[in-house]
Amino acid sequence: MITFCVALLLLIAGYFIYGRVVEKVFVVEPARKTPAYTSTDGIDYVPMPTWKVFLIQFLNIAGLGPIFGAIMGILYGPSAYLWIVFGTIFGGAVHDYLSGMLSVRRNGASLPELVGDELGTGIKQVMRVFSLLLMILVGAVFVVNPADLLNLLTEGSLSRMWWIVIIFGYYVLATLLPIDKLIGRLYPIFGFALLFMAVGIMVSLFLRPDSLPEFHEAIGYARPDAETNPIFPMMFISIACGAISGFHATQSPLMARCLKNEKMGRRVFYGAMVVEGIVALIWAAAAIAFFNGSFDALSEYLKGKTPAILVNDISVGWLGTFGGVLAILGVVAAPITSGDTALRSARLIAADFLHIPQKKIRSRLLISIPIFVLAGVVMMIDFEVLWRYFAWCNQTLAVFTLWALTVWLARERKCYWITFIPALFMTMVTVTYIFFAQEGFRLSYSVSLGIATAVTVLLTVLFVRFKLALSKNRPVR
Repeated sequence: MITFCVALLLLIAGYFIYGRVVEKVFVVEPARKTPAYTSTDGIDYVPMPTWKVFLIQFLNIAGLGPIFGAIMGILYGPSAYLWIVFGTIFGGAVHDYLSGMLSVRRNGASLPELVGDELGTGIKQVMRVFSLLLMILVGAVFVVNPADLLNLLTEGSLSRMWWIVIIFGYYVLATLLPIDKLIGRLYPIFGFALLFMAVGIMVSLFLRPDSLPEFHEAIGYARPDAETNPIFPMMFISIACGAISGFHATQSPLMARCLKNEKMGRRVFYGAMVVEGIVALIWAAAAIAFFNGSFDALSEYLKGKTPAILVNDISVGWLGTFGGVLAILGVVAAPITSGDTALRSARLIAADFLHIPQKKIRSRLLISIPIFVLAGVVMMIDFEVLWRYFAWCNQTLAVFTLWALTVWLARERKCYWITFIPALFMTMVTVTYIFFAQEGFRLSYSVSLGIATAVTVLLTVLFVRFKLALSKNRPVR
């Protein structure tokens, strides 16, 4: 229990200490008008209270990742705690804050435009397609899984297909309506459910202090299948949204268009990521505590089962039937409040590069209908396959974002190390994974590591060249 408490305190301290460091590097301008005022349109650019902007940002990014990813990540042992804590403080929260604030500075520009402006036109075109497809993938994933959970919760009173239709119908409305009319009104309710779930499970953990192994007691633990699932890079892909996630940077422009003042950026972007890290920490601890500290028992339990079953068992077992229902609703709220804004982000990304204003409903429908059709097609793919590819695409997007932020910081003569080091690390993770994993090229582990090292060194050389060009005050080609 001491390990859990220390990890929790480190996350909170990270917000106040390192979050302030990152804020000073960016240099906020409180007197500068934000896009919410300079581009108000009543649809996407709407000034909103900071508490509501924070809550929407948190719910946007807190999908299934910090819950399911944390449960799968703890299978690698207590190292998962380290990744959640330090990945959140030095990686994910920095990534979220800087991408969100850069969007604020550029009139709420979507991620492909931000990355493309820094890394070039070719990368911009790749990012437009890549981000759009990822948003559709997220929308599809986060229809199917909450439908499964609701079907389980209601004991089949409504079929799985009916839940899919209901959730997808809500997504259609959330994509098309003004952001303050549906999302702005429903999210406080969803937020209560999600926060109740997290607090309820955390209190239950404190009532079972002996069920959590301490870090030093399990430091040498390795998965039984460590040869096919080595901790690097597999754990860093499994725990994505609970540490660092490229998906978050696609969501930040939604709230960049609603933020009233730049000085609230740390609270909204850095703070939401820290809270998500806390949710991931709670569920990683809960998963292992449920089996009295036995990693092998947890691994055996999850064979052939989705984490949703474990979430249900923990919630009902620890909180009783009523509390369990509320907790499950919180877990349902998490993916739904990411799926709806994923499709909304897809609309905005497409609208940005097609230069189609979104004031009129006809224009929104013109872009949204193809997105809805593609999402419906993707939903037919097996969930486990979808989730694996989503996890890798998610982290790859973070790599592009981190490199773009590094280039921007260097160009602005700011401290680029805060994103340069995470960019190097995540490059190693994603390249190793895609060459080694079963859903990738299936090369040997040593060869995959060698390729990842070569790619990382190449990108480092290119960045050094860029820096030298900057120092000589000549254009970089």
